[in-house]
Amino acid sequence: MNRWAAVLALAVLCVFSSNAHADTVTFVTPAGSTTSGGGVDASVTFITNADGSIDITLTNLQANPNDVAQLISDLTFTLSNGATSGSLKSSMGQEIFVNSNGTLTLAGTVATGWDLNGLTLDALGSPVGPSHLIIGPPGGGGTYSNANGSIAGNGPHNPFLNETATFVVDVPGVTDTTTIDSAVFSFGTTSGIDVTGVPSVPAPEPSSLMLLGTGLLAIVGRVRKSLAR
Repeated sequence: MNRWAAVLALAVLCVFSSNAHADTVTFVTPAGSTTSGGGVDASVTFITNADGSIDITLTNLQANPNDVAQLISDLTFTLSNGATSGSLKSSMGQEIFVNSNGTLTLAGTVATGWDLNGLTLDALGSPVGPSHLIIGPPGGGGTYSNANGSIAGNGPHNPFLNETATFVVDVPGVTDTTTIDSAVFSFGTTSGIDVTGVPSVPAPEPSSLMLLGTGLLAIVGRVRKSLAR
């Protein structure tokens, strides 16, 4: 390998090393997904880490829901390493109360109270259920104007979790190269209302590619000047 080829290889290695990160994948409900309560729209992002942990961000995107069957109650996922169980290290979400007239009251950030059973994050089977389901954002005017009696002023179902909940789980054998093979969202307070997620793979942004090329040229330029001295 000649000197300039070596310089170029080193520059590429430096640029890509600076952008190294744990494995991240997002699953979403397919467009047009519905349950008995109406349309559902959800996403979950997983980050697998070298220390055996998985960071999970679970979000309900369905605005101004009508029925509790549109709220996220469980999440089941599978891993490329074949692991089937783990432990819940921590979780967090903001409580939100939906009043009988559809207005809302925000409360504090708390532990979700969900359990991890195998590789299922579960609200319904936990002591906190059937409350702490994840509800999507309100409608216009900041109210849940569509909400029926299964949401608005419903004592057993209030409080909900406001749009997003985060979890950290530990699973034996997980590394930063472990991938998530599948994710299934569950909705409502009746088991079996499931929607299988599909991977969301955004295309590389042109600006990111431009920054990569700019960084590469800058490194090569600096090394070239150094060699010319």
